[in-house]
Order: sequence, then C-alpha cells, then structure tokens
Amino acid sequence: MSLREILRVPSRLKKSKIKNMKAVFIAYNQALTEAVDSILARHSIKGYSKWADVQGRGSYNGDPHFGTHTWPAMNSAILAVMEEKRVQPLLASLEKLDLKAEQQGLRAFVWNVEGMI
Repeated sequence: MSLREILRVPSRLKKSKIKNMKAVFIAYNQALTEAVDSILARHSIKGYSKWADVQGRGSYNGDPHFGTHTWPAMNSAILAVMEEKRVQPLLASLEKLDLKAEQQGLRAFVWNVEGMI
C-alpha cells in the first residue's frame, strides 16, 4: 500500500469516544499479581499492557523494589485504557486491595486519552 493510499483510508478514530477514555497506570508489588489480575477480570478490563520486573520506590511507605540482594522485591505495572465510567469502580477495588496489603505497595494513576487508533 502506498503512502497516498494510506492517507486516503478513513480514520477509525471517533472524536466523541476519545473524550470519554482514560488511561489507568497501575504499579504494584509482584506479590499482588494474582489479586490485581482478579480485579481486572472482575471489572471486565480485557485490554491492557503489562510489564513484569519493574523497579521502583514508593513515595510514602514501604521498601524499594529493586530486585537486588538488599532490596529483592520487584514490581509489575499495567496500563489499561477504558471508558471514563469504568475508572472509579476499578480504583475503588484497587484501593481496597492496597488497604489490605499496604506494605506490599500499589498505586494507580489516571490520565486523559488524547488520541487513539
């Protein structure tokens, strides 16, 4: 397919849908993987990207997760894009998990989605 043909292909992008989309980034201790996966399944969050062996240090409590002899724990991270109405229920479930296992470490951040294909 030539560049000219590619540029003529109509966009699948729907502006109205983007306005209601959010990206949720979740960073958590790998010990919480099964619980986080269960929460995503319970909320029918199927489209996401996951990174294992993520190093990090929380800004509040807890130990660094560097995968070293001194700090052997490691994190994982997930980036999920979803409709805005699904964000708060997901965050509520993640917060419950975090309160149960505060020393493990779990954080979630929400960003606006400016564009997507």
